[in-house]
Amino acid sequence: MCHVLVIEDEWLLAEYISDIAERAGGTSFDTVATEAEAIEAARAHKPDIILSDVILAKGRGPRAVQAIFARCGEVPVIFITGTPADCHPCNPPGVVFGKPIDERRVIAAFRDLMAA
Repeated sequence: MCHVLVIEDEWLLAEYISDIAERAGGTSFDTVATEAEAIEAARAHKPDIILSDVILAKGRGPRAVQAIFARCGEVPVIFITGTPADCHPCNPPGVVFGKPIDERRVIAAFRDLMAA
């Protein structure tokens, strides 16, 4: 079992990222659009890995990740963003990818992080 938390405020991208994560080995998913929803979803079901955008319509992915770490402990994170330079703080156990999404790189990183 590999529970994935997808934090992305554009629903079509969220669906696409969830599909990529499923092909990489994800088995269950929570998909949220805001910082607050991400924190609540992680509280309800701790993720095994997080795939997050940086700038959300309401909040920021990195702040949500830091709050999740404080409550649940660290989990691997893949940030997928159109603004990699704005990823602060982005020092979790994970990686930062720019958009457009390179499926092969995301799948490889997902599998590497889950194997570690």
